[in-house]
Amino acid sequence: MTRLRFALLNASHEGANTRRNFRRELAADLVEFDATDGQLPDHTEFDGIVVTGSRSSVYWDEPWIPPLIEYIADAAADGVPILGVCYGHQALAEALGGRVAGMDEFEIGYNTVRHRGDELFADVSEEFTVFTTHGDTVVDLPPGATLLAENDYGVHAFRKGHCWGVQFHPEYDVRTAREVTEGKRDRIGDARVDAVLAEISSERYADACEAKSIFDNFAAYARRLKTERSAGTATAD
Repeated sequence: MTRLRFALLNASHEGANTRRNFRRELAADLVEFDATDGQLPDHTEFDGIVVTGSRSSVYWDEPWIPPLIEYIADAAADGVPILGVCYGHQALAEALGGRVAGMDEFEIGYNTVRHRGDELFADVSEEFTVFTTHGDTVVDLPPGATLLAENDYGVHAFRKGHCWGVQFHPEYDVRTAREVTEGKRDRIGDARVDAVLAEISSERYADACEAKSIFDNFAAYARRLKTERSAGTATAD
């Protein structure tokens, strides 16, 4: 069976952990682009596109952000399956006509999210544990998008057509969770960082691994769509 070919749009600046995590979780050949350095594909001919997290906000005045948003919009219009994670989820929402804004609180640590059912969450319990770290949220879904998951902090997943965004980080391992949390001391203070670090354990990570199936579900969808299009049986959204 021919392997899928995904574009990995890495928006994480110094992205070693991000690269390692997504290469471990995605059952596809990944063509990586450093989005923060202005690297983007010059075409949308991929079986799928994955947009990563970032320490930036989509509304910041940084020169690499508008081209990334435009590329995501073009790829979505071309019918390419897209999965956005955290910042990628927010960038996808903006690209499709939604709106992102800063939160009054910062969500970080292993938290519970509830989903409403979708093939992306086919193997995931209705209430599930994930690692979250974000100070922005999707406040207005894109027109025509469906809310798929949420918690008390707001939107955690949506879908529009062949595109999904998830606010949480299913790709994180324990090492990444600890390093990201340590990097938030200036943002949320030592006491909260220490409390989150105390909860990062192999047991909590094992709980969060349930949500990793969304990567396989996304790849399965991309493969099915590719097969249908090759056979001329795919339907337009």
